[in-house]
Amino acid sequence: MNHVKVLFTGLLLSILTACGQDPAEVSEAGGADLILINGRVYTLSWDEPSTDGTVASGAPHDDTGWHPDAEAVVTKGGEILFAGSTREAMEFQGDNTRVVDLAGATVVPGLVDSHTHVLELGKKLNEIDLTDIATEEDAVALVFEKVKTVPKGEWITGSGWDEGAWANRYPDKVLLSEAAPDNPVFLDGLHGFAAWANQAALDVGGITAESEIPVGGEMRLGDDGEPNGLFLNRATTMLDAIVPPPPRETVINEFLAGLNQMAADGYTAIHEAGVGSRSMDILEQLEAENRLPIRVYAMLSLRDEPLIRKWLLKGPDTDNDSMLVARAVKAYYDGALGSRGARMLYDYEDQPGHRGISGDGYGFDQALNAAAMKAGFQIAIHAIGDAGNREALDILESVFNEDPATAKNRHRIEHAQVMHPDDIPRLGQLGIIASMEPPHAVEDKTWAEERVGSERILGAYAWRTLREANAPLTFNADNPGSDHSIFYGLHSAITRKDKNQQPEGGWYAEQSMGSDEAVRGYTSWSAYASFREDDTGSIEAGRWADLTVMDVDPFVLADESPGDILSGRILMTIVDGNIVYER
Repeated sequence: MNHVKVLFTGLLLSILTACGQDPAEVSEAGGADLILINGRVYTLSWDEPSTDGTVASGAPHDDTGWHPDAEAVVTKGGEILFAGSTREAMEFQGDNTRVVDLAGATVVPGLVDSHTHVLELGKKLNEIDLTDIATEEDAVALVFEKVKTVPKGEWITGSGWDEGAWANRYPDKVLLSEAAPDNPVFLDGLHGFAAWANQAALDVGGITAESEIPVGGEMRLGDDGEPNGLFLNRATTMLDAIVPPPPRETVINEFLAGLNQMAADGYTAIHEAGVGSRSMDILEQLEAENRLPIRVYAMLSLRDEPLIRKWLLKGPDTDNDSMLVARAVKAYYDGALGSRGARMLYDYEDQPGHRGISGDGYGFDQALNAAAMKAGFQIAIHAIGDAGNREALDILESVFNEDPATAKNRHRIEHAQVMHPDDIPRLGQLGIIASMEPPHAVEDKTWAEERVGSERILGAYAWRTLREANAPLTFNADNPGSDHSIFYGLHSAITRKDKNQQPEGGWYAEQSMGSDEAVRGYTSWSAYASFREDDTGSIEAGRWADLTVMDVDPFVLADESPGDILSGRILMTIVDGNIVYER
């Protein structure tokens, strides 16, 4: 927030405090900046549901279902002045007020995606998109078409092929090399735990059977004993290292493309996971130039030791009003379940003798992690497998015991995907947030049980079990690995069904969320996960004017026809009182 705005907001608040936020005085002073009227406003100012999902007694919910608790919102100077009736809201109108008739559209607190890779999202908008591509042949066909438009020798990149769904039929370089003999090709997996390259790329990088493979990685070999083009888990970094970095201006444009896409999809803030030195420098530039369209909560990459050392000297950024805040550190502890890199307590059900990788084997620097915790940073540890989650909890708890002050910083487990029953209560006991992705459950359901078996699957994607253990939750999409549409996210959380409404009854439906819980997962719970519960997450006077307007009512639809949530559209996104997207 710049100094002029701080002074203005302070003056406005003093005026409103002195006059009791009297609408007439606000109107005489030029009026509110923005008034939304005739909407279905859910303020989320009522108490949270109980851990079993029972709606709070003070919620706008009765025997007939959900009802909005306001119909209008008034904002000025980046803050909410009023939420209530249209008649009362219009009393704040002045000469400078914009009034928007929502005609029955739904308003919720500004959406937050609490685990994103928005740079990769922006990049994906300009490269080959392999999301939902079913076969190697289909992917190669897209590359073949791209070759026709790219000069010889220029890199071709793409991402989105599903390393989990393809795990029993991983591709190799043969067809890819035939389709693009003169262009190096790098195709990243959906979740970044597998990478696929052609021979031209291997030649450019000088990658051979003798190349050093990072600990915790696998480079597949062909019948000739040479790399076959498929790299798993930490071995993907071998390809990352040989793809030339794009020019700075390209990265800036990719960041802005990703951020503006998130704004168009209703998000007023994101938590960017694993920010390295170059990305952080660019984000700081965009903030200084007032070009960030939405709020960015940056999680610094523990793998970037120079960056972490720099921030250890500075300490965490606690200026919540800034559009860019760096208060957290993201650490990878194990791999992914789809590529069988997640660290398991017992063998994979579909690969006896294999338990995945973790810790030092996946580049986790325990000493640097502890130093960041002791410097006051929130730690967000990527942990997927039941052993990975147990070990991550052990690491956090060991630092708590050594330095009790570190326990207050709302540390997070990113994904908390498969957990042993003995470890689930520990999150609630230790106050550790489970940062989870509803889409992952409905996307992984076709193969996840094959990986872990019928017993361990009961502790996987277990949102209800975690809630009942008093673990704080926050929901996200881990984009671009999953579709970050809020409608898809809410539908996944509420129904445990995919976009085709399968399976009937929902996949382990006992773990599903109620509509109040699902919406909070992307609003008030995500606000808590970034220390912003006093600033946002509900629509109340004095809170940030961060709002999302949509054309469906997910509260009502969850009870009446939950499949229709998927057809929702974002109509307006408001950040700091500014309309950053309008349909």
